[in-house]
Amino acid sequence: MQLSIKIAVALSSVSFLLYGASLFGSRAMVAEFERYNLAPYRTLTGALEMAAGAGLIAGLRFRPLLLLSAGGLAGMMLGAVVVRLRVGDPVASTIPAVLLLCLNLFILLAAA
Repeated sequence: MQLSIKIAVALSSVSFLLYGASLFGSRAMVAEFERYNLAPYRTLTGALEMAAGAGLIAGLRFRPLLLLSAGGLAGMMLGAVVVRLRVGDPVASTIPAVLLLCLNLFILLAAA
């Protein structure tokens, strides 16, 4: 597998494992999901992000899991961009989600 894919997987998986874990106890994340009007989905989102982050790593050995995880994370980040724009966040606030969307699209397309 290409080095660029491995680096992208490392960046994305660490990001989603850490961010997903923060959704379980961080007061800031609780407040953010309340502000988004998505409070009931906070722990599910965290669990899915952590599962997909781990799936990216495991996907280095099992390509279908890599594709599923990268595609799922890209979809989640597209949703995150839409949510941030709908609640009126500044465009600069959406940059991390856009970057992670692009990173996972790269993984998906490069590994396909």
